[in-house]
Amino acid sequence: MRKNLLHTPEGVRDIYGHELIRKQALEEKLKAVTKSFGYSEIETPSFEFFDIFSRETGTTPSREVYKFFDSENNTLALRPDFTPGVARAAVKYFFEDGLPIRLSYLGHSFSNRSDLQGKLKEVTELGLEYMGEPSVDADAEVINIAVEILKAAGLEDFQICVGNTEYFRGLCEYAGLPDDTVSELSENIRNKNYFGTMDCLNDIEIEEGLKNTLQSFPDFFGGFEILSEAGEKVKGIRRSEAAVERLQALYERLKLYGVEEHITFDLGMLSKHSYYTGMIFRAYTFGTGEAIIRGGRYDNLLRNFGRDKAAVGFTVVIDQLLSTLKRQNIENTEGERKAFVYYREGSFAEALKKSGELRSKGIITSMTRLDEAAFEKDIRPEGENEEIYIL
Repeated sequence: MRKNLLHTPEGVRDIYGHELIRKQALEEKLKAVTKSFGYSEIETPSFEFFDIFSRETGTTPSREVYKFFDSENNTLALRPDFTPGVARAAVKYFFEDGLPIRLSYLGHSFSNRSDLQGKLKEVTELGLEYMGEPSVDADAEVINIAVEILKAAGLEDFQICVGNTEYFRGLCEYAGLPDDTVSELSENIRNKNYFGTMDCLNDIEIEEGLKNTLQSFPDFFGGFEILSEAGEKVKGIRRSEAAVERLQALYERLKLYGVEEHITFDLGMLSKHSYYTGMIFRAYTFGTGEAIIRGGRYDNLLRNFGRDKAAVGFTVVIDQLLSTLKRQNIENTEGERKAFVYYREGSFAEALKKSGELRSKGIITSMTRLDEAAFEKDIRPEGENEEIYIL
């Protein structure tokens, strides 16, 4: 057998043993949270027509998508992002009664990038989508569930940072900036590239006050009080003012949920996914520089599939959350009881009976023929929740 057949491609890996047990336990805990809020599970295909994720829907750049052809020469793609597929399915199967729809999912997504710096190209994501409800109440519910999910995972110290893309878009619209300039400016602000932002703004002719506001985006970060300051900067720019007012109303709802201690605001928060239309948020904690939850409102995405419906949702990368829990020494398994029944020649029936009794008590039990060459003294339980029987 060639050696390379034993290895996986770069960016993917095998998961087994205790790590897999921890992962499955975490998934079950998080799924229980989404179910408790009335979100129904949905499974969408691992691959779809490439157009689902094309630039027109504002999702993932083509170069970052795994693409291939079927026997009829259709271009297909492994999903890089769950939201477009869930949106497609929601339009196809739901909305007949006009009521809002709550859907959750768990599965794998794929990223064909070469700059992941050790990150996985195939990850497990859990997320939810609340569709058909445009109000700030829906925004608050989704953020509250994100808080509950992080608590269920075992995290105590975390912050959910909330922004609104309309604040930035309102300023750009008021300044009359062309699309290419908006894209360049957005990328620089998103990457916290202050000098890139300065260079971009120096190349265009806009009033000085507006230029200063766009340059000062990184300053609009902090607690609830920062919203008033951000609002003062955009007096008379109605689209941006409305974005601030929406965030202020959101905070009042989150106070009713009792989660305001976990909330901060960042008006400079933007996303590479252009389908986001308003409120966006990310969750952060110790042990990772990356957001562990990403989400927001995408009120225009469903139009691509024939329905003009508002929507808001988020996703959490399970693999990343597991890594974060490990760094914080948080164990999320309940310590399942296990038993190992070893039997000698002639003890098969006795071992079978004993194994059945243990399983009936909810104990995970494996039954193994004892190799006569093995020394019984070397067979020992590895933890408090393991039992050994030699028959």
